[in-house]
Amino acid sequence: MSTPTISRFESGEKDIQLSTVNSILRVLGLLDERRLDFPDDDESYDSMREVIVFEGVDGAKSVRCAISREALEDHFGRGNNSLLKMYRANRGYIQHQARRKYLLRELERDQSVLVKTLDFSEQ
Repeated sequence: MSTPTISRFESGEKDIQLSTVNSILRVLGLLDERRLDFPDDDESYDSMREVIVFEGVDGAKSVRCAISREALEDHFGRGNNSLLKMYRANRGYIQHQARRKYLLRELERDQSVLVKTLDFSEQ
């Protein structure tokens, strides 16, 4: 983008389109293009940590995610259901919480995402 074009935007002589704004922000390194997707339904229970573990991806980067047993039981019911069944029945909502924490950079020391009981009441 040329300097005269940017000057016209700054002076209000020319309207700027959102795509142009995004291009400028990208060049300046000010555009956050992170995203967290969950392409695989491959979760498991880690009995040592008492969490359901699932993987997300941000581009080519793998992001380890988990939800605590306490959060599952507090928000999706105690009873005869297994933790994996509770997770699977509420997968979309749990993944939404993990994505929200990831994008807010609320990460654990190892750069993983851990969804806890309090994360459901912070909305």
